[in-house]
Amino acid sequence: MAVTANYESVMIVSLKKGEEAVQTVVENFKNLIEQNATLKNVDEWGKRKLAYLINKESEGYYVLFDFESTAEFPAELDRKFRINEDVMRSIIIKKEVE
Repeated sequence: MAVTANYESVMIVSLKKGEEAVQTVVENFKNLIEQNATLKNVDEWGKRKLAYLINKESEGYYVLFDFESTAEFPAELDRKFRINEDVMRSIIIKKEVE
């Protein structure tokens, strides 16, 4: 049986292409996580002001994913975050066992 761990990921989606594009990106990553891991929770924080400009944008759409997967999947998810031009920033954190 594969060893799994709990992970948390936050991504900031660009608002340049509009609300529909944001929802498409969120749904695509939600589906990707569901296909490769056990998605526990999706928390859409919504549009928030950035601490500093990123690609000349001052706001972004924040989404938190809480999931459980094998150790290989977070690397693949990070790769997908990096190649998607609509994702401004992202981070994946392995949660400690309580």
